[in-house]
Amino acid sequence: MEFVLASASPARRRLLQGIGINPIVHVSNFDEDQIQERDPARLVEALAIAKATIVAEQRQNALILGCDSVLLVQGEICGKPESPEVAIARWQTMGGSYGVLYTGHALIDQTQQRTIVRHGVTTVHFAQIDDATIKAYVASGEPLQCAGCFALEGKGGLFIEKLDGCHSNVIGLSLPLLRKMLLELGHDVSKLWG
Repeated sequence: MEFVLASASPARRRLLQGIGINPIVHVSNFDEDQIQERDPARLVEALAIAKATIVAEQRQNALILGCDSVLLVQGEICGKPESPEVAIARWQTMGGSYGVLYTGHALIDQTQQRTIVRHGVTTVHFAQIDDATIKAYVASGEPLQCAGCFALEGKGGLFIEKLDGCHSNVIGLSLPLLRKMLLELGHDVSKLWG
């Protein structure tokens, strides 16, 4: 059975490859602005299922995984920053504080016509960093590609003091949650190793 990742995220693909699953990447191109939701858990679940559903309409006999992440900082939902200026301002707010990262996971099993939707939650504690370091980090381009304005597995990992919860969830895909979802659908993850 094909395992399809409905995401353009190289970090999610690398996480799957790291556990022995070599996914087919099929990007949904879903317009995320279509979903207006103030609750971060419901928002990431709605985005994940929308992306997976679009891809499922174009595939057959596959497992399709859709994911989406946002960071909640001081009550504000933060996706990818729209500009370097937004990224700098966000880091000035986050530094020395914390955010709560939500990642929605939607797994569609076409062979059983079943869908499971869940979300992972991880609290991220940020280091206090000076403005020059913030500007240098933003100038690297990395924060502009990431929900929450940082990549744990990249340069951003330098500025994370502590995580409470699943670390792979912060990278965009909770591996423990994926394992539980596969089990719930009756799949042995070792059968997906390629």
